[in-house]
Amino acid sequence: MAFKATVRHTGDVAVVDLAGRLTLGEGCGTLRETVKDLLAKKEKKILLNLEGVTHIDSSGLGEMVGSSASVAGVGGQIKLLHAQSRVRDLLTVTKLYTVFESFTDETQAVASFTGAPAGV
Repeated sequence: MAFKATVRHTGDVAVVDLAGRLTLGEGCGTLRETVKDLLAKKEKKILLNLEGVTHIDSSGLGEMVGSSASVAGVGGQIKLLHAQSRVRDLLTVTKLYTVFESFTDETQAVASFTGAPAGV
């Protein structure tokens, strides 16, 4: 299955639904281009939905960190949604859980960008 990134919007938050293997090659390139396109459109609130990610390697993790740095450099933020156990474990082992705020509920994740309570 080819890696896919589909962008949808919830308010002013760009939710990027990722599916497939986030690995060296196509997956990393797709994520990089998607984030680059969002930044070109001045979109700075990005939520990566990892629910469909079946595998991630060190290159994929590096691309997520690099994308986060690019977005932070323009005053934005990347947050994670539905990180599967393998991804959570990788973030913990590499201590990158401090880089990304992670959520299991999309409503709470979107609300976190504004600091408003969920459902408001």
